[in-house]
Order: sequence, then C-alpha cells, then structure tokens
Amino acid sequence: MFSIKFSRVVTTAIIACVVLITAIAVAAQTPTPSPRATPRDATKPPTQQKIPSLPPGTQPTTTNPQGLPNTPRTNPTAPPATAPVVEQTPSPTPLPSTITPTGEPRDPTIPAYQAQPMPPMPDVSRLGVTNATIPLSLNDAIKRALENNNDIEIARDDVRIAETQLRALEGIFDPIFSITPQIDKRVIPVQNIFAGGGATGSLSNTTFSLGPAVPKQFGRGGGNYQLQVNNSRTKTTATNSTLNPFYEANLSLSLTQPLWRNRSVDNNRRQIRIQRKRIEQSDSDFRLRTIDIITRVQQAYWELVFALRDQQNQLDNLNLTRENLRNVEAQIAAGAKAPLERAEVQTELASRETALFTAVQNVSVSENNLKQLIFKDRSAVEWSSQLTPTDSPSFNEAPVNLEDAVKDAQENRPELRRLRLEAEVNKIDLTYFKNQTKPQFDLQAVVATTGLAGTPSPLLPPDIKPNPTLVGGYSKTLSNVFSLNTYNVTVGVAIQIPFKNKTAEANLAAANIQREQLLASMRSTQQGVEVDVRNAAQAVDSSRRRVLSARQARINAELQLEGEQRLYQVGRSTTFLLFQRQNALTNARASELRAQTDYNKALADLQRATATTLRANNVIVEAHNRP
Repeated sequence: MFSIKFSRVVTTAIIACVVLITAIAVAAQTPTPSPRATPRDATKPPTQQKIPSLPPGTQPTTTNPQGLPNTPRTNPTAPPATAPVVEQTPSPTPLPSTITPTGEPRDPTIPAYQAQPMPPMPDVSRLGVTNATIPLSLNDAIKRALENNNDIEIARDDVRIAETQLRALEGIFDPIFSITPQIDKRVIPVQNIFAGGGATGSLSNTTFSLGPAVPKQFGRGGGNYQLQVNNSRTKTTATNSTLNPFYEANLSLSLTQPLWRNRSVDNNRRQIRIQRKRIEQSDSDFRLRTIDIITRVQQAYWELVFALRDQQNQLDNLNLTRENLRNVEAQIAAGAKAPLERAEVQTELASRETALFTAVQNVSVSENNLKQLIFKDRSAVEWSSQLTPTDSPSFNEAPVNLEDAVKDAQENRPELRRLRLEAEVNKIDLTYFKNQTKPQFDLQAVVATTGLAGTPSPLLPPDIKPNPTLVGGYSKTLSNVFSLNTYNVTVGVAIQIPFKNKTAEANLAAANIQREQLLASMRSTQQGVEVDVRNAAQAVDSSRRRVLSARQARINAELQLEGEQRLYQVGRSTTFLLFQRQNALTNARASELRAQTDYNKALADLQRATATTLRANNVIVEAHNRP
C-alpha cells in the first residue's frame, strides 16, 4: 500500500517538473521588444547625450575609481587590522557608459528583373575537317589498312627482299659461259739450227687463241665440273714446221667430287637452306605485323565509336541544361524563382560546355589515329573528311574458354613459329660445322681430246709430205677432235687432313651453345604467351562484367532522374539536386559506353594473343612457295 502511494507521488512530481520545464522554455523563446533608439542631438557632444532607459537590473553600477570592480568602498582612515571583511557577490557585467543609437532598418534593394537572351550553341567544328563524311565499317577499315598501311608494306617488302636473297644464293649453281680471245705475237732468238730460225737467227710466232668454258656447281653432292674448248691458230716463220698456219683444238671435261667433307652439306647449300628458313621467318614477321595492325585498327575504330557516342552524350546533356535554363528564365519572369537561380544554371551550363569541348577533342584524336592506320600518306584527300563508323559494339555474355585460348596461342603465335624456325637454322649449322670437322677427300678426274690440222708449209722440201689427216682447215681440226684418236684421261684423289681443326670445332661448340640458348628462349616465350593470353582473357571477362554492371547503373540512373524531375516539377526538389541526377545519368551512360568499348577492344586483344585475328576477320595470307 505504501509503495503504491509512493509511486503516485513520484509520478505526480515528474509530471509537474515536465510542465515547469516546458513553461520555462516557452518563456525563453518569447522575444523581448527592443527599446527604440533615441535620435541623437547633433548640437550636443556625445558625453551630454541622454542615455536611454535600460531595463531594470542592467543599469551600470558605480564603482570605486581607485579600486577593483565590485569591491565595496571602505574608510581610508580605518586601520588595516580593523578592516571589515565583506563577502563578495557576483554582479551583472556593466554596460558601457555611452551607447550609440542606430537608425531605422531599411528594406534591401532588389534590382528589377531583366530577361537575358539564351546563349548560342557552342561550335563543335574541328580544324581541318569538312562536312564531308566517309561511312566506314570495321571490315572496310581493315581492308584499307591491308592495302594502304605503310608498316604492312614494309613487312611485305621484307619478304620480297628475303626471296631475292635466296635467288641470289641459288645463283651459285647457274652455269657460267666464259671466253677469253687473245692474240699473242712473239719474236724470239734461236741458236739451234734445228729450231727453224733460218739465216735471221730469230723465230716469229703469231697465235690467236679462243677458249670458251662452262663451269657449273652441282646442287647435290657438293661437286662441280667444267667443260672447256681451247682453240688456237698459229702462223710461224720456222723453217722446220710442216704446217703453216696450223689450227689446234682441245676439248676437256674436268670433275671434282667431295667424298667426305662437303659432300652432304657445304657452305653454299648451308646458306641456301638457312635463307629458306629466313623467308619463312619473314613470313611469320609479316603475319605478326599484319595481326598487330589489324588489332590497332580494331581498337582505334572502337575508340572512335566511343568518342562519337560520348560527344553525343555530352551534347544531349548540354541541351538538357539549356532547357533547364529556359524553364528557370520563365519562372524568374513569373516571380516564382529568384534571379540567383539563373547563375546556378549558367554555371552548370558552362561546365557541360567544357565537357563537350573535351569530347570533341577526343573525337579528333581518335579519328586521326584511325586515319593514320588506313590511309597511305598525308596527302590523301580523305584526311579532311569525317569518318562515320557504321558498326556498333558487339557483346556476348558467354565467358571465355581459357584452355582453348591457350592452345590456339601455343600453336599459332608467330613468335613461337619464328623460334621454331630459328631452332631449325641452328640444326643446319650443327650439321654443317660437324661435317667441317672431318677430313677432306675429293675425287678429281679429267677427260680430254685434242685435234690438229693446217696448211702444208711452202718451205718444206718436196720429198717431205705431212700426214693427210692433218691437212685442212679448222673444220678438219674439229673432226680430229671428235674422232677421239688422241685423248688423255686423268683420275686422282685430293686429300686434306687437318691436325687440329680448331676453327670447325669452335664453330660446332658455339652452335651447341646457341641450341641451349634457343631452348631457354622458347621456354621464356611460351611463358610470355601464356601470361599474355591469361591477361587478355581476364580483360575480356572483366569487361563483360563491367558492361552488365554499367548497364544496370544506367537503368537506375534513368529511374532516379525521372523521379527527380517529377519532384522538381511539383516544387519538392531543387535545381542543384536535379543537376546531380542529370550528371549521374551522363556519367552512367559514359561508363556503359566505355565498358562496351573496352569489351570490344579486349576481344581484339584476345584475338591477337591467340593469333586468331586473321581467321576471325577472314584475312588470308598467301604462304611462301618454296623454290
């Protein structure tokens, strides 16, 4: 019972306290009327002005000029020991003795409303670019690049140069026709009566020689042969010559065939085999350069698509701000908004014009980069035209198959093919240098037949007659040559055995070191290709997810802007919030465009990483035909 009464008392006390506190708060918030300032009399000094009456309790307190404030005044004649102790009590802060009155408050001066004209649209024209347009698809851009790109032309010429170098090396196997006509006139003294000098003691011989020859190197086996015909006509003053003038002819065939060293491979055949590999390497380099150019064209094309769409996005955003400015001007004219609202809209308008000019600059940069790839030189008339892409970015939600991508790259990458060809070149060097460490045994053979004929000398005695088979002209000489009545055959072996052969052994050791170096390079390149493919595949996957997220963000930004516009129309939102929603939508659209562009660029880079660019774009590179 006691506890119930006690709780009632406590409750009543609490309610009373709450009511008291509320009354005190209401009294504190009630404004107190300020005393009206008394006009100042300009004929009296400030010290003689009448101080206006102050509320009770706020009058200044008279204090001892020689003591501290709030200190009671004491008798100066009283001794210190008998001074009374006075308890000090706090007093209100004294007001200044002089208060300067203020005049009546005046209303603010508001300038009259003046309508301002709508600012003109910004100029988005670009320097050096006319209104002429060139519709361009991605396939057309790639085709133009393959036809006109200077880097591809350089790579194509590298292949042609390598082919001419191969033909130059193969020229060593071409037969050569050589001929050396000569006239040799000699007058020599003779001391022998049988030398035919006669009474003059000298002998005169005039010889005209003509010796054509045809040497040729064998394409297999390392051997060579030479077919030669030596012809001469001699006129002499010798008294002992039965024929004067007379003709000589010699038909010979010489053959040299290596039996050990240089038989399976020699330096000429080694250089030819290496050059064939170099042609295939240049073909790989051409494919690599072509893939690189196509990838750059694809990326530049999609960058131009993004730049144009971003420019349109910024232009739409600017037009939206201009529409807001028209609405604000109408509301200011109707008195619904203050003129200060115009400055806020104009500030936003200037910011969006700046963003538009930046977008125009990006269009010029992207377009120039693409033009550099697809035009042949700077004098092309298309430089002054606008490129208008006709293809839109593609999108596929299917993820990338990393295993297949890595497999394609390991099989098709031109860098790996080039290293494999370099390993084959090293194998050719190993075979050649190993062959050079062997002794040299060369089979040599010569087969020759000769012929002679001439006119009987008038100085012969009547009883001496020359052989009838030797009487005649040059035709008789050739007849005697092919009759094979006179001939010679020589067969032998040329042997060379080096004692140490340091040069060949050093070259062989260097080739073995190079083989190990190529194996390490192959492993390193394979790892680099693996990393390249993984990074490219991850870029595609990340871009794919970015597209999905950016698309959802753009949809939500459109819904938010639509709601904010409704609130603004009914007066429940501000211009600042409306601009925030508009900028958020513009940024969301730009993010979605960037994500789509990055996705297509990532696809092009993945095609480059897997060396499937040519196949994906239906580009066929004709393979080199081995001679």
